Formats: sequence, structure tokens, C-alpha cells
Amino acid sequence: MDTRRAAARYRGNVPHPIMFDDDDPGLAELRAVALGFPEAFEKVSWGRPVFCAPKMFAMYGGNSKTTGEMVAYPHSLLVKVDESDRAALEQDSRFYYPAYMGPSGWLGLDFTAAKVDWHEVRELLDASFRLVAPKRLIKLLDAQ
Repeated sequence: MDTRRAAARYRGNVPHPIMFDDDDPGLAELRAVALGFPEAFEKVSWGRPVFCAPKMFAMYGGNSKTTGEMVAYPHSLLVKVDESDRAALEQDSRFYYPAYMGPSGWLGLDFTAAKVDWHEVRELLDASFRLVAPKRLIKLLDAQ
């Protein structure tokens, strides 16, 4: 995807500023993993790269709202998590409760808090994909 062209087109359509650069830490690696899921594609929403199939299963970058203030996590991954996994993930200081998306079952993983474990990222993306993707795409994933 030519994200610079998409970003330029995006800037003219909505009020959200672009909040990433293609060379941001972890973004290239995240793209390589996320776009490997069946029929996954990237688009820019809310000024950030989001990965969909066709529903959104991941986003690069996020914010957390604590004591009334927004805290930016520009180099992070947002994923939808199964409620049975949420409590364990929230005990890990690398994870945060993202503003706006947290109430819908999402958590953020701060890429700057520690060295990124790309195997763990793949597992988080897999779980998120399975929570939102149509059954047909989950069958394709299982066949890989």
C-alpha cells in the first residue's frame, strides 16, 4: 500500500491529522504480520494505520485517558481481546486501556515499554482477527 498517497488523500477528507510515519518503530514489522492474515488490508482511520478483514482487527498507535488527561502511545498496537484473557493482560505493565476503544474490548500494547516479542504480537493479532473476522476467513486462516 502506498500509505503516503493514501494519507494525502485522507487528509483532504476528514479532520483527523495523520499520526504516524512509515518509518515508525515496529510499523513495518506489524504490517508484515497483520497483512499475512486472509484478505487483510490496511487503511487509514482516525489518522492511524488500521488493519481490517473486513472489520478492524488491529490499529497502530493509540491513547489512554487517565485522570482526565490523554496519554499518547504513538508506537503501540491496539487489538480486540477475549474477555477471558483481559485480566491477565492488564496485569502486564506493557498493556494499557485505550481511550474510546477500551470499553469495546480492546487493549493496547506499548511497543516502547520493552523489546517487542513478535511471536506474542502474532498471537495477539491472531486472537483479535478470530474475534472479528467472518467464519469463512477463520477457516482460511486455519487452513494455512
